[in-house]
Amino acid sequence: MQNKKIVITGGPGTGKSSIINYLESQGHFCLHEISRQITLEAQQQGIKQLFLEKPLLFSEKLLQARINQHQEAVQLPRGQIFLDRGIPDVVAYMDYLGTPYPAKFTLACKNHKYDKIFLLPPWEEIYTSDNERYESFEQALIIHEHLKNSYITYGYNPIEVPKGTVLKRSSFIINSLDD
Repeated sequence: MQNKKIVITGGPGTGKSSIINYLESQGHFCLHEISRQITLEAQQQGIKQLFLEKPLLFSEKLLQARINQHQEAVQLPRGQIFLDRGIPDVVAYMDYLGTPYPAKFTLACKNHKYDKIFLLPPWEEIYTSDNERYESFEQALIIHEHLKNSYITYGYNPIEVPKGTVLKRSSFIINSLDD
């Protein structure tokens, strides 16, 4: 039986990591967001915000890391693998910034498919910014639209997760897997 690769995505500050952490605590296999790690590594090399200063380099590093996660998800001995963001997220953020990118980005989106996409909507009440999340809530609204459009462009029908507690949102995701 092939693994089901399930992406949980959404703009910054929508609660993705909280849901991933909860699902993992309940015994589900999860692959975590990797952009913060790339940002921290760049900061250690003296680049304050790689995503803003060198968006294509950041995106190339992120694309390769997400391809690696996708390949890992295919090979894991579990039935359902939850991923904190997917490959189309990389393209969505570059579209948001207006950064041109080579064809390898669109090819990666076409060649590495997921089984379900859950999209978390912007939620101002829980939104916070920090060292790696610099966007304003207004920018998060625009990013949400780019994410939604990116997944639709690559043939997905993102399922919007209603606002609520982490437990309610996680339950919605689990209960929607059989649909």
